[in-house]
Amino acid sequence: MLTDIEIAQQAKLVPIAQIASRLGIQEEELEPYGRYKAKLNDALFQRLRDKQDGKLILVTAINPTPAGEGKTTTTAGLGEAMAKIGKNAILALREPSLGPVFGIKGGAAGGGYAQVVPMEDINLHFTGDFHAITSANNLLCAMLDNHIQQGNALQIDPRRVLIKRCLDMNDRALRNVVIGLGGKINGVPREEGFCITVASEIMAIFCLAADLADLKKRLGKILVAYTYTGEPVYASDLKAQGAMAALLKDAINPNLVQTLEGTPVIMHGGPFANIAHGCNSVRATRLALKLADYCITEAGFGSDLGAEKFLDIKCRFAGLKPNAIVVVATARALKYNGGVPKDRTAEENLDALKKGIVNLGAHISNMKKYGVPVVVAINRFLTDSDAELGFIEEYCRQNGADFALSEVFAKGGEGGIDLAKKVCAAAEKPSDFHPIYSELAPVKEKIGAIAREIYGADGVDYTSQAEKSIREIEALGGDKLPVCIAKTQYSLSDNAALLGRPTGFRITIRDLRLSNGAGFVVAYAGDIMTMPGLPKVPSAERIDVSDSGKITGLF
Repeated sequence: MLTDIEIAQQAKLVPIAQIASRLGIQEEELEPYGRYKAKLNDALFQRLRDKQDGKLILVTAINPTPAGEGKTTTTAGLGEAMAKIGKNAILALREPSLGPVFGIKGGAAGGGYAQVVPMEDINLHFTGDFHAITSANNLLCAMLDNHIQQGNALQIDPRRVLIKRCLDMNDRALRNVVIGLGGKINGVPREEGFCITVASEIMAIFCLAADLADLKKRLGKILVAYTYTGEPVYASDLKAQGAMAALLKDAINPNLVQTLEGTPVIMHGGPFANIAHGCNSVRATRLALKLADYCITEAGFGSDLGAEKFLDIKCRFAGLKPNAIVVVATARALKYNGGVPKDRTAEENLDALKKGIVNLGAHISNMKKYGVPVVVAINRFLTDSDAELGFIEEYCRQNGADFALSEVFAKGGEGGIDLAKKVCAAAEKPSDFHPIYSELAPVKEKIGAIAREIYGADGVDYTSQAEKSIREIEALGGDKLPVCIAKTQYSLSDNAALLGRPTGFRITIRDLRLSNGAGFVVAYAGDIMTMPGLPKVPSAERIDVSDSGKITGLF
């Protein structure tokens, strides 16, 4: 059996200029990065500005196992299947972070015969967008520390610096560090820390900005620190936004690639959903809606994280209204939610499936609350038994959700034809999309709505630090912004050990932070880390490159 990377390396890719031509993209609107990837410049946005949008399909999932359960694979396969039934579809996806690539999951561009290619390029550096974001973030940090060193005219309190340096790599040793040691010439000593690039506010701004002008405006609004007297200091006070925008001027243009079957894909941005808002860029989604009749996009992890943030944050800011929502489920993830260890989820276990399938019920119910038609994609694995698949199908019927068996991993687009037909039919149904809270509501009311309606919690508790942060956010007028909750992806609660559909629990918010440039408030639930660590045996140990430059072991 071929590995994902072997399948990708054997594929015959279509030159990216041909993919662009099929979409009606003109030569001057395409900026090639080699033969099989390119950026789409602002001239294309301007030309298509008044064109009618296609239909928007959101792909999300149940709570995953630590290995992931094929949401991107299903998304890629759905796009391929759309082409098989004669539909004009395009995908709008996130770019992979190097963190999980070298950490626990390996490559993140789909799998089997439902992949986005060139797979190695996409997973390793791609067009350099994440490097540009990292550089822009760290430039701001460097300018702040330099300002303190060079006399500190703004009277920045080094103990109240809010912005962190970032790195697109899992490195727990950088979570808490001390900088400026070694004498006066090396700066003012202070405690510092790193987050992973995908958790940075720059990434969030990058993905929510409408254009370069909006990007620069948002960068200037980043709250970076407080003064000794408690006054806020913004990136614009450091005069950093111009140089930061200059570093991002090319990165802000979305990237065009393709699936194994030549379905066009726009990949751009990549915030994690457990510690950020989990969606690809607004620019990519808007452009995809102009270029095709169907735009298929995804939101990270389970619907309690990525989909909630897509629907309550991204759609609110961008004026998007999804026509259908696909919830990806697997028998093995449901058995995991029923208490089966990850290494035994391939074994038939109907008792565990019956116990864990309530997790799927929660996600179906949650997505229906937004007024959008829901389709369940049952992502089939070779080890799934007919009895298990039949049980999931009957559960979907009982819960009023349409469903389809997806075999895109093994069969590509052919394995997703039924799913594609069901999704197209759902997209034609009436949709009454609405967020689940008003952004004008108080912070606690918004958090309470998410905790109650999406997580199923009995209530929310706040630490003294969280209460203090809320008062500071209210003083700055940030309490009228949407809320982005950072929590574990493995449970509907803030406790990773509470699987299935937990009840009788409360959410604890330990702190909050104003992402003023992005335009939302981040609320930290549980012990979620914004800088992940590598596992005991990281995926990096199996990745290699031959003398001829051929990469192996990348999933």
